[in-house]
Amino acid sequence: MVNNNSQDSEMESLFNQLADGIFTQLETEENLSLSLFAEESQFTRVNGARIRQTGLVNDCMIYLDLIVNNRRATGSLTLSGDLKVDLDSVLDELNRLREETAQLPEDPYIVLSTGGENSRTDKNGKIPDAEDSAAKLLAAMQGVDLSGIWASGRIYRGNANSAGNRHWFATDSFSLDYSLVNAEEKMVKATFAGSDWVQQDYEKSLSASIQKLKMLDSPSIKIKPGNYRTYIASAGVADLLQMFSWDGLSESSMQTGESAFLKMRNENIKLSPLFSYAEDFSNGLVPCFNELGEVSPERIELIKQGELKSCLISSRTAKEYGLVSNFAEEPEYLRSPVMAVGELPEVDVLKALGTGVYLSNLHYLNWSDLAGGRITGMTRYACFWVEDGVIKAPIENMRFDDSFYHFFGDNLEAVTTEAKINPDVGTYECRSLEMTECPGILLSSFALTL
Repeated sequence: MVNNNSQDSEMESLFNQLADGIFTQLETEENLSLSLFAEESQFTRVNGARIRQTGLVNDCMIYLDLIVNNRRATGSLTLSGDLKVDLDSVLDELNRLREETAQLPEDPYIVLSTGGENSRTDKNGKIPDAEDSAAKLLAAMQGVDLSGIWASGRIYRGNANSAGNRHWFATDSFSLDYSLVNAEEKMVKATFAGSDWVQQDYEKSLSASIQKLKMLDSPSIKIKPGNYRTYIASAGVADLLQMFSWDGLSESSMQTGESAFLKMRNENIKLSPLFSYAEDFSNGLVPCFNELGEVSPERIELIKQGELKSCLISSRTAKEYGLVSNFAEEPEYLRSPVMAVGELPEVDVLKALGTGVYLSNLHYLNWSDLAGGRITGMTRYACFWVEDGVIKAPIENMRFDDSFYHFFGDNLEAVTTEAKINPDVGTYECRSLEMTECPGILLSSFALTL
C-alpha cells in the first residue's frame, strides 16, 4: 500500500512557499486567491479483461484569482515543482492579470476574501501500489468481457489568499469504472470506488455485476409506454440527484426564476416525507473550503422530510440579494450531497416491487420541463422486467419523462436501508473529488414514454 508522507510534505511545502512568496509582491489594493489542484495518479485502460494501456500522472495546477478595485481576472498555469521556476511563472501570470484588470469594468457583486480561517485535512487510505494493481484487478475479471478505466492515487487541493486564509486537503482514492458486455452486446455498468481497498469487497461487487450480465442472456422484451411500478437502484438515483446541481438547488437560480424548485419555495409544495437531502462534508472525502477560502458548514440541510429548508448560497449571491451565505462554490453546485436512507432492506427489493420495472442505471438525463421538475432520459445497462418478485427478462431501452415532484414526492413508496457512494469519475483537467451518496428508491409509478 502507498505511503504518501514525503510526497505530501513536498507538495504542501511548495504550495505554502509559493503563497508566501507571491503575497509579498502584492500592492495595497490587490487581493489574490491561489487554488491548487494536484494529483499523483495511476490510470489503466482495460479492454476484454486485459490491460491495454497504463501510466502514471503527476500533475499540479495553480489558479490565480486577482481582485483590484472591484475588478476581477483569473488565470492558471502548470507548476514544475521547482520553487524558483514556479515563483517566476506565477509572478509573470500575476503581472498579466494586473494588465487585464486595468481594462475591465467594475463588478458590483465581487466578494473579497476575509482572513482568519485555516484548515488541514490529510486522509491516508489503503490503495494498491501501481505495480500491484494489475494482479488485484484482473484475476476476478477472467471469463467476462470487461472494459473500463482504473484510476487511483493521491489527490491534493489547496487554497490560500492574501487575507490570511490557508487550507490544505489531501486524500487517497481509487475507482474502477467499467462495463461488462455479453455476446449480444448488452451491458452492465458499475463503479467500484473508495479510499480503502478490500479485495473481498471488490470481488463481491464484480460478482454481482457478472450475475446481472448472465440475466441479460435472455431475450429482451419491449414494454409499452406507460406508468410502471419501478425500483431505481442507487446509481440511477444518483443520476437523478445530480440534476439538482443544474438549475436546481442554487439560490442564484431561485432568484432569477430558473430553478426547478420554485414551486417548493413559492407555492409551498412538498416532496415525500421519505425524502431528505443534504450537503454533507462529515465523511471528510471532499474539501469543505471553496475557491475563496471560505469554509462551508459541515452539513447543510437542503430538503428535510420533503420540505425545502435551504439552497446553496455563494457569497456573491448573498451580496447581490441581501442574504446570508452558506459558502457554496460560486456556481452553487453540489459537492458532497447525501440522501437519507429508509427502511427497505435491499434483499427485499424484488419482493416489495412485485411486478414492474427494475432500473440499474439511467442515461442522457436532461430537464424536459424545468418549472414542472420534469427530467427525461434513457433506461440503460441491466434494466429488467419483474413479475411477482422474480426477474423475468431484460427490457429494451426506454425513454422516461417524469417529475421529481412525483418520484421523490407522492410516488415515492420506500427507500432502501443502504446508501452507496457514487463518485464523479470525471477527469477533465484533473480527477474529480465530488460524489453522491444515496440509497435506492421504490416507486408506485414511474413514467416510461417511448
